[in-house]
Amino acid sequence: MISDAELRAIVEKVVQRTVHGSKERLESPSVPAVQASKPVVAGNTLALGADHGGFKMKEMLKAYLAEAGYEILDCGTNSTDSVDYPDFAFAVAELVSLGKAWRGIVIDGAGIGSCMAANKVPGVRAAMCYDHASAVNSREHNDANVLTLGAGLIGDNLARQIVDTWLKTDFGGGRHARRVDKITAIESKT
Repeated sequence: MISDAELRAIVEKVVQRTVHGSKERLESPSVPAVQASKPVVAGNTLALGADHGGFKMKEMLKAYLAEAGYEILDCGTNSTDSVDYPDFAFAVAELVSLGKAWRGIVIDGAGIGSCMAANKVPGVRAAMCYDHASAVNSREHNDANVLTLGAGLIGDNLARQIVDTWLKTDFGGGRHARRVDKITAIESKT
């Protein structure tokens, strides 16, 4: 379990690195980067983040998921004051990549920008989901480990349904594992 102080330190380093352009990657010597279909931590730790457009939905999901028994690592934001979504998408994705979180969820206005930002982090396969089918497919076929949602596009009830489906759907393996391995291999080519 990650302490509040350790979480704050990681998020602060992520934001500082994003804002000031440092190339230093956060390292966790005891936890390797996430690899395809092999979660590093127990399946109850979730990193959760949002920009100002997703703040209210993040707070709703935080309470909902905590009540369901998940440990929530809240990466912010903490109000509806305007902020930049890449900072929070990166903080969530970094925690997943470092193995500090089993999976991550990021909410912004449309879910698109956060998905793009999160997918830049090695070991992360982020998927923007907008219905039951996209949630199932992203997990079963792509072994997505970060979910992005568009608070301006879906309501709270649909968000809860998508999150439940996404968290409970297992990776299908088989022919999909070969394809996920190819996605992961692309990281080493760039």
